Amino acid sequence: MDFWNHPDGNINHHLESRRIDSLQEMNHRLQMHSSLVRRLALDKVMEGHHGCVNAISWNSSGSLLISGSDDTRVNIWSYSTGGLIHSIDTGHSANIFCTKFVPETCDELLVSGAGDAEVRLFNVSHAKWKSGDVSTLEPSAFFQCHSRRVKKLAVEVGNPHILWSASEDGTLRQHDLRECSTCPPAGSSSQECRNVLLDLRCGAKKSLADPPKLCLLLKSCDISTTRPHQILVGGSDAFARLYDRRMLPPLTTCQTKAKPPPCISYFCPMHLSEHRRSSLHLTHVAFSPNGDEVLLSYSGEHAYLMDVNLGDQDTMRYFVNDVSKLLSINSCRETGLLPLKTSSSQFTGSKRHLGRLEMCKMLVQEAAKTLEEGSNVFHGIEMCNEVLHGKGPDVGPAMRHECLCIRAALLLKRKWKNDVHMAIRDCNNARSINPTSFRAYYYMSKALMQLRKHKEALDYALAARELDPTNSEAAEKVVNIMDHIAAAEEKRNREDCEDSTRGKVCRGRLRSLSDVLLRTGFNSEDSLDGHELERVDSDYEDEMEVDFETSISGDEGSDNEPNFFRGSLNLRFHKRDYLKRDNTVANGSLGLSAQHEASYEPEAAIDMKQRYVGHCNVGTDIKQASFLGQQGEFVASGSDDGRLFIWEKRTGRLVKVLLGDDAVVNCVQCHPFHCTIATSGIDNTIKMWSPHAQVPSIVAGGVAGPDSADVLSIMESNQHKLLNNRLSSSWRDLGCTSLLKELYVLSNVLRADFCVQSSSNFPFFYKAGLHWRTEGGYYPK
Repeated sequence: MDFWNHPDGNINHHLESRRIDSLQEMNHRLQMHSSLVRRLALDKVMEGHHGCVNAISWNSSGSLLISGSDDTRVNIWSYSTGGLIHSIDTGHSANIFCTKFVPETCDELLVSGAGDAEVRLFNVSHAKWKSGDVSTLEPSAFFQCHSRRVKKLAVEVGNPHILWSASEDGTLRQHDLRECSTCPPAGSSSQECRNVLLDLRCGAKKSLADPPKLCLLLKSCDISTTRPHQILVGGSDAFARLYDRRMLPPLTTCQTKAKPPPCISYFCPMHLSEHRRSSLHLTHVAFSPNGDEVLLSYSGEHAYLMDVNLGDQDTMRYFVNDVSKLLSINSCRETGLLPLKTSSSQFTGSKRHLGRLEMCKMLVQEAAKTLEEGSNVFHGIEMCNEVLHGKGPDVGPAMRHECLCIRAALLLKRKWKNDVHMAIRDCNNARSINPTSFRAYYYMSKALMQLRKHKEALDYALAARELDPTNSEAAEKVVNIMDHIAAAEEKRNREDCEDSTRGKVCRGRLRSLSDVLLRTGFNSEDSLDGHELERVDSDYEDEMEVDFETSISGDEGSDNEPNFFRGSLNLRFHKRDYLKRDNTVANGSLGLSAQHEASYEPEAAIDMKQRYVGHCNVGTDIKQASFLGQQGEFVASGSDDGRLFIWEKRTGRLVKVLLGDDAVVNCVQCHPFHCTIATSGIDNTIKMWSPHAQVPSIVAGGVAGPDSADVLSIMESNQHKLLNNRLSSSWRDLGCTSLLKELYVLSNVLRADFCVQSSSNFPFFYKAGLHWRTEGGYYPK
């Protein structure tokens, strides 16, 4: 099982081969070798900030680390000693979200971007200070042209003259340091800077089929190190966008009216492309070191790997009609698997490859055993991942089909977030290998039942029964689905009958605000289902007011509950000012006209090829997922549970969990050349991790001592957080689940802020912070 534990080979063999192979190539292989990754442990804790550390970045040589914090300071640290060299009081009036060294400037120039919508450039050679002192340094360049928070900065390797800033105002700006050192603030009477490279104020899409209309609040951007003309951006929708700077129009100002420029590629997992969830958005996008892959991190979702250069891999590119075909029994589309590798028959003389094939057979048998016993489901899935995605020759169509069916069944049994969609992909891939596969049809019907697509599930169940009439499970599945369909139809008819006789709700116990605000007030036919309700455009212009005299309980229990309140409520919904501005832009010449919308042809998108699960990303929208090492063979992400997760890139197998923060780990940056990782988050410290542990392990502790938690329990806890809405715990803690959840959702549906006035003292309204601005969904820091 040495191949299973170390798929990148024995490190001693790599050390021996340095006498033959290129030293540079060998150093790249050894930098993040699996045996080193498993020995990562806390090396240094760097103290010097007085707030959350939201940004960290290495210089090109790896000798210095720069950090930005809520305390509005930028600190420069020594890698060798871990000591603080300089601390700069930047003068920003809000949290710093991004900071970088400007390349080819001897690390004298650094840049910062913050929540005050400003980008500031500093020349540290102009400062006179002692090591570790805090110095107020006047910026040598000062850009105020953004109108909302600056979330990400990007620089090009070898280019000291240009930098890029991505902001939540929907623009990506290109700053040429040779042209100007200051610019007028956005909206000033002076001529605005002509530095808008991408204007995506009407660039956000609700789904792949929809034309871009809404403002894309940019959260992240990245420049390819191998193809610096390529720039990747991600923001407040599900799609990352790849642009070629050579094909973009000339730089403009925000006063110039223009439609969003066409991009080279959209990147989005197929199962997320039609979600239409306003809360689904990207928190980080990154190129791989060789520029051939991109890594996307989603809020409330997992991290996903995708190919930039598809070549002949047409199965990774999909169109709008492919999304619906994915569930259709009349079509079979292979999705998300790497292309077939070289046939194993060519490696009969290779002892290593024969050993790999024997190991795969054993892993498939063990995975089948876990499915039969119903235990160790997670490990069974990991075994299947190794067989299907691991290095080495292809295992052949028969074993490939067997493994796909087993993994689909295990995913349906585990029921983590989006496991059902991964199972559907496996079933379709199994059907592409064997169109008469009973298990592929049977597990597909079970998956569709989990999605409550009963009619489609019935089609697959009937097909499975035809393929194996003697199978009792298939016959029972058909009867079960038919019962569900009949029950759903009966419930629908009963609700329609009740709706026709229901009078206008005006007094009594408040069960559902949607009855009043959506059905009677706005004639919306959307159903209120958690936070999955799609936003709709309302008919009101500025304000709507609804009065109730009602009794309100936190849950649907009896009136004698202690958390039961009585009184009158006045709910006032105000259309959000920034949405008025965005809609004005969208309805003007900058947006798509009705004629253009009618003729809009959706572009293709690139599907995922690997998914990384186990962490939790719901609490912050600056959480990073990064490639590790110069070859990028591992992927890492921070998590809301204060841990750092590291996966094997190719297989998605979790190889290391590090306890890096008391609250949340947001930033993960690997050293350019060494097996060292820097992390930061809600704590005001930076942690440095290096491979000095005596014994390799999957879980390692941090400042608070060893982490004794079980890996599986850690992952299951995070999955539970993902499956529940990000605010559900707050609703439960406040004892007013139903009402406050609906208030929050309805504020997003109506695209409005709301305030509550009551004749009784409802302390939970104050605690819930109903005065907050849910800007396009709940986006905390």
